[in-house]
Amino acid sequence: MKYLIGIDEAGRGPLAGPVAVSAFCVLINSKHHLLKYFPDHKVRDSKKLTAPVREHIYAKLVEDKVKKLIFFEVSFASSNIIDKKGISYAIRTALESSIENLGLLAEECLVLLDGSLKAPGKYKNQETIIKGDEKEAVIALASIVAKVSRDRKMQIFDKKYPLYGFGVHKGYGTKKHYISIRKHGLTPVHRKSYLKSVDK
Repeated sequence: MKYLIGIDEAGRGPLAGPVAVSAFCVLINSKHHLLKYFPDHKVRDSKKLTAPVREHIYAKLVEDKVKKLIFFEVSFASSNIIDKKGISYAIRTALESSIENLGLLAEECLVLLDGSLKAPGKYKNQETIIKGDEKEAVIALASIVAKVSRDRKMQIFDKKYPLYGFGVHKGYGTKKHYISIRKHGLTPVHRKSYLKSVDK
């Protein structure tokens, strides 16, 4: 094996916005360097880091991607795709796009995935790890990339639809978000299949 790839998603549960899947890659013989990105050199799930810390880590990752020390890709599946095909299909297609966009030979890759995720079948060397984003640095970094990328997308939607607070709750089902939906209706970025029970 030449490459180690970590895969994780962000945005499975929100009421609005896309789901994001990141494929994060490093040369296997360089994997021990990944802990340098984390506070106290301890693997952290992106959800257990503050937004400023995630952004700081992401900035360092972008610098090292430019230097070709690490590689990552992020793909999105829109709320429209989620509504038409379901969240499992949306995650699967975004995952396939991200890992294929790395442009690597499947037989040279060891792929580690979080939770219940699975890579395309041609990646014979793959392992799904429960709570992998708390155990494997390469998955945790994929988690951070996916989370930061999706949050930035929601900030764009916040400017486009300022009545909903997307920049604060990132599309998740907070009390204020539900109140905004009842008051103003749904936007084109809401997942209507997630909101069938909300009073119009």
